[in-house]
Amino acid sequence: MKSKWYRILPNEALAKTTEANLSVVLIFMKATGKKLKMTQIFKNNEALAITPIKLETGDFSTFKEGEKVKISGKTKGHGFEGVVKRHGFHGGPKSHGQKNRLRAPGSIGNTSPQRVLPGRKMAGHMGTVRVTIKNIKIVGLDAEKNILMLNGAVPGTINSKVEIRK
Repeated sequence: MKSKWYRILPNEALAKTTEANLSVVLIFMKATGKKLKMTQIFKNNEALAITPIKLETGDFSTFKEGEKVKISGKTKGHGFEGVVKRHGFHGGPKSHGQKNRLRAPGSIGNTSPQRVLPGRKMAGHMGTVRVTIKNIKIVGLDAEKNILMLNGAVPGTINSKVEIRK
């Protein structure tokens, strides 16, 4: 069997990804009696011959104060947004015959190719993407309350899951 991507979870369950077919996942569920949950993806070379790892949340023994870490997570979702909010366009003028073009993108291409070239910034879905922020400094640790104090921005909403690595 080829190497696949699997998700190793805190409760020792294995969740499917786009590369693992449903039959393999159902066989694993039947064998272990555990339900599927979606969390972080890790690479495993032995496919189903893996031993699930018990991950402890709030285990800060590997981190020290003053150390710099990388934080990955999903950004806030904003839904369908226009070019002014999504890309920072300035919009059109308020006067000189403009009625409803204030937040419009303006021209989207030249006459000669007669098509919209790839990569054009337009309105669309904004947010809900995985982002990694590097060099975030650890300001303090409180092991009793499971609190990790950081100096800087952390991606995601309140109570969203993040991955912290060195």
